[in-house]
Parts: sequence; C-alpha cells; structure tokens
Amino acid sequence: MFGGSIVKPGFSSLVASPAIVDYEGLYSWGRNNYGQLGLGYTTYRSSPVQVGALTNWLQAAGGYLHTVAIKTDGTLWSWGYNNAGQLGLDNTTNRSSPVQVGALTTWASTACGRDHTLAIKTDGTLWSWGENNNGQLGLGGTTDRSSPVQVGALTTWRQTACGERFTLAIKTNGTLWSWGLNINGELGIGDTSSRSSPVQVGALTNWLQAACGYNHTLAIKTDGTLWSWGAGSAGQLGLGDTDGRSSPVQVGALTTWASTAGGLAHTLAIKTDGTLWSWGGNYFGALGLGNTTERLSPVQVGALTTWASTAGGAYHTVAIKTDGTLWSWGYNNNGQLGLGDTTNRSSPVQVGALTNWLQTAAGNTQSFAIPAAVTPPEYTQYTGIWTLPQVNAAVEAGTWPA
Repeated sequence: MFGGSIVKPGFSSLVASPAIVDYEGLYSWGRNNYGQLGLGYTTYRSSPVQVGALTNWLQAAGGYLHTVAIKTDGTLWSWGYNNAGQLGLDNTTNRSSPVQVGALTTWASTACGRDHTLAIKTDGTLWSWGENNNGQLGLGGTTDRSSPVQVGALTTWRQTACGERFTLAIKTNGTLWSWGLNINGELGIGDTSSRSSPVQVGALTNWLQAACGYNHTLAIKTDGTLWSWGAGSAGQLGLGDTDGRSSPVQVGALTTWASTAGGLAHTLAIKTDGTLWSWGGNYFGALGLGNTTERLSPVQVGALTTWASTAGGAYHTVAIKTDGTLWSWGYNNNGQLGLGDTTNRSSPVQVGALTNWLQTAAGNTQSFAIPAAVTPPEYTQYTGIWTLPQVNAAVEAGTWPA
C-alpha cells in the first residue's frame, strides 16, 4: 500500500547496474506487534535485522501489519497479521516468520494493501487474496479469500499497486486498470462508485508505473509525465490545492519523472536527473524538507542528484542513493527509520554505514531493505519495462543496459 513494493523487480524506471544480480538477505525494522518483521517474535526493532539466514530474497512488499516477499527461486512467502487471510495460507492464523504460499515457483512481483495482497506470476496472470469488503480483490464480489485466486483469465498483467482498500494494475499493452474502494475517486474513473472488478482508467495505452497512497493514486506515463487523483486534503496530489480528483490530472508540465511512491498522505517522486521531490502531508517531517510544513506542490528534497529509489510508509520515508547508501526520515515512534532510536527526523539521515543497499520498501510503520552481494557501482536509468529475468537474459546476451 503506502510504501508499496521494493523497486526491483517491480516495474520502476530505475533498476540496478547489470553487474548486480545477486542479493544478500532481507532486513526489516520498526513495528512488530503481529510479527510483520518476520523475525520469529513480536519485539519491535529500531535498527535493521536480517530476516532468517537466507540470502535469496528478491522483492518484498509491506501492508498495514503484514508482509509478502518473493525469493529468487520464484517462491512466494508471507508473515504478520492474517485476520482476513491476507497471508494467502488458507487460514487466518498470524505468523511471525516467513511461511511459503503454496508450492509454486512462478511468482514475479507482489504488492500489499491494508489487509489484501496482489501478486503477478511469470506467465502474466494476476492473483489476489485477503480482505475484500470493498471489492479490492477484483474478483467480482466482496467475499474475503485466504488463498490466491486468479483475477480474470488474462495473461497480460505486468505491474500492480495497492492502496488501503483499492488496487491498480497495468497490462502489457500499457492500459491502466483499477478496482475496489472509490469514495475519494482513487480509482480514477471519473466517479466515486466502488468497483469489484477491474475497470479501465481512460483509454490510454502509455501508462508506465502506478503507485498508491492510503487513498490517493500516482502514475507515470511513458512520456515521463506524472499524474495523480483521489484524496487531496493534505495536498498529496501535488496539484497546488487540497481538492480531490476522480480522474487523472497531470502534476505540472514536466516530462522528466522516473518513479513515484505514496505514503499515507504524502507523495515522493524521483526525476530522471536523480533529484528527489516530495509533497502533501508533512506530519513528523515525512517530506524530508527539514520542517513539518504541508506542501501542495512538488518540492525538491535537498540539492542532491543521486537518488535511486524511494518508498513511503504511513508517516515515514526510506530511500536509496546511487552510492548504495540507505536513508530515512519522518515519524519514528516504532523505530521504523532504522536509526537505533525512536526520535523523529524531518531531514534524510543515513541508516548505518553500508553502501550496498539495492532495494527498499515500507509498510505502515515498518521498513524493509535488501542489500546487494557487492556494492552497487551505479544505477542505470532506462526507458521501458523490464523484469529481473529479462534483465538477466539481456546481461547474458550483452545487450544490457538497453
């Protein structure tokens, strides 16, 4: 949800240098009352702690109180709160350590809402499970599901993102689709009626990436333009006001946006020049601007041009620079900044001293990160949609970067 999933191998416009194809474990920190950190217990942690001893984690996504992750072997794992079956384990039992979801080895990417989960397989099929009271599973009804259920019969899904109780997804043809709760117009379909099955957002075929906040939506087109819709009460749409929108509206006129992420009521975005921008609610300094003043339009975070990826939690933000360092700021009551304390920060602070962080993600009040096996020498900007298998194949063929 707010925070979404770790950048690679989701379909962001930033991926690591082709030299980086190995990972070095999954780390978590922050709130852990339901075991959402996956550490086998429920003690909160204010510094990064490795999840088990395995080093083959590929991607992780954080929900409100649950976590889902994929390993390099294509297996899917989950842990944390499970009241609505959001762990996909065919029950509603909470788990404090990773448990495999089924036996398949064909999972490619995943995303979490408040209490629902989406995942895409390597064959392009889309699956959902968990809470469904507003149709956020896209299955044509409102019945909760405790095991993965396929959304329709299509094999053309390539990216998905979750808000609190709604879902967005992009097909391989560049069309954007949405379903679930829509009381704030977060589905972008021009009204406020909820939907329990996928509905196309407009008729365009050039959507590149979608991201969700609590009840607002962001999306980038292949031309580098940024669009927003849904709730705008804190200025999280970046449109210069606090009005909501029920259809996509362009944020400014720039064509240089590379990736975006949503928090509960704040938004982050990185441009192709490596600058980081934020706007919306600035509770506890979530925007990283050195203060707690709400912003209605994008404001640059510092002057650096070395930001590679970012993710938003409820009131906190985590981000990685091109030198492989990890940074965080905002609310820190549960140690979600990973700085060894519970003191809030309104400007970016480095998490530890490592320089090999490759990916990061955030849940409500928890954070995750995956380091690379070696220090990333650089990040490569690219245009187009790639999955990790495609990257590896291109590396072997000598055609990466594109």
